[in-house]
Amino acid sequence: MRLDGKLEEKLSRAVEAEHKSRSELVREALLSYLNERERRRFLDDIARAARELNPAEARSLAEEALLTDNEALGVAEPRARYAGTRKAQGRKR
Repeated sequence: MRLDGKLEEKLSRAVEAEHKSRSELVREALLSYLNERERRRFLDDIARAARELNPAEARSLAEEALLTDNEALGVAEPRARYAGTRKAQGRKR
């Protein structure tokens, strides 16, 4: 694979910073890119299908998806703790 000068420099800096081989970083980047493209296509397909539904059906499916999404987030981040509260963040020190 051939890279232009700027991309080659960025890759070299990343290799040094992350202590990984060039091949490993390129594999990770390519996998990430392909996964994101697949995810976007999936979401585009869902959006296209939703536009074809009548509004009541679309709303019902969206509500079901929200519940599933919230449940999945609870599994992924069961004890997520976020620094500060709104009140604490507003204080000046």
